[in-house]
Amino acid sequence: MKLNSTPAADGYYMPAEYAAQDKIWMIWPERPDNWRDDAVPAQQAYAAVAKAISEFEPVTMLVSEAQYENCRSVLPPEINIIKMESDDAWCRDVGPTFLINGKGGRRACDWTFNAWGGKVDGLYDTWDKDDKIASSICNLENTDYYRTDNFVLEGGSIHVDGEGTLLTTQMCLLSAGRNPHMTKQEIESHLCEYLGVTKVLWLRDGIDPDETNGHIDDVACFVAPGEVACAYTDDPKHPFYDALQKAYKDLCGMTDAKGRPLKVHKVCCPKETVRIGDFNIRAVDGSKARNEGDICIASYINFLIVNGGVIVPQYGDVNDALALRQLQEIFPDRKVVGVYTREIVYGGGNIHCITQQEPRA
Repeated sequence: MKLNSTPAADGYYMPAEYAAQDKIWMIWPERPDNWRDDAVPAQQAYAAVAKAISEFEPVTMLVSEAQYENCRSVLPPEINIIKMESDDAWCRDVGPTFLINGKGGRRACDWTFNAWGGKVDGLYDTWDKDDKIASSICNLENTDYYRTDNFVLEGGSIHVDGEGTLLTTQMCLLSAGRNPHMTKQEIESHLCEYLGVTKVLWLRDGIDPDETNGHIDDVACFVAPGEVACAYTDDPKHPFYDALQKAYKDLCGMTDAKGRPLKVHKVCCPKETVRIGDFNIRAVDGSKARNEGDICIASYINFLIVNGGVIVPQYGDVNDALALRQLQEIFPDRKVVGVYTREIVYGGGNIHCITQQEPRA
């Protein structure tokens, strides 16, 4: 049921990703203008991610009517499949942001979605199916939700610690295609009211200005109370060097909502820049073209924390193993699992982008 109040007024807040979870939601890819070779390689990668997650907790995959039989034949039987139409396959950004109240209650935010920028710089020109995903999931789960009809937000643009602190980027939330009618302070107040936070930490830039306008989940995330992991490179020739140097420096000078100085963990970047190849991707009017040579946003930070585990992108890069070792040190009590996701990054995102956790109430 759609609610007319706000989460903060009702005592609800977004828990940290490292809190206990009930399940993970995903959406099956099929767009031929975003995924190469009619999305078949991407589907194999999505399946590998789903299988890795299912070793730790349940996974539910949403799939169109046209792709249902194919999806069922590719995924193992323990992964639940539900028919639901969508415009693409980024559940982090179009799915609900679940909330809890610490007393057994669970609700969700249904953010307005406009394909990462709407008519200003969105990635495709119709997104009505995606904008209905969050409420449809909530209805499936019998979860009451708050709809933000005049506030655009994607799940990949925020990370929280569950203790009052939110991390985001100015590049994304202050972009012209999101909420140009609101000031920075008004946006911050909205985040506090709908996510139950009391302090917003603003990094300046993300590393994907042309894809999502700089989502935080490629740059940094909370890994424990008072602790953040940050993508990092000391190679001045790396395409993400400037943004990541600024992010690391800024984070080292920040405190969280409880006044704790952040402990910032460095996580390496892939050594080699991942780029779009000579792929069979159909060009369609109204959607972002994927051109040979385009830089892909390959980050090891775009991982997913699950119950007892961390699912981490791998690219066939010399730094893959180093990233796993670094993250295992950051998460000593969880099993760190790498999944080859180069096909997903070709489409504009990665493991965190294609998943959405439902926390345990």
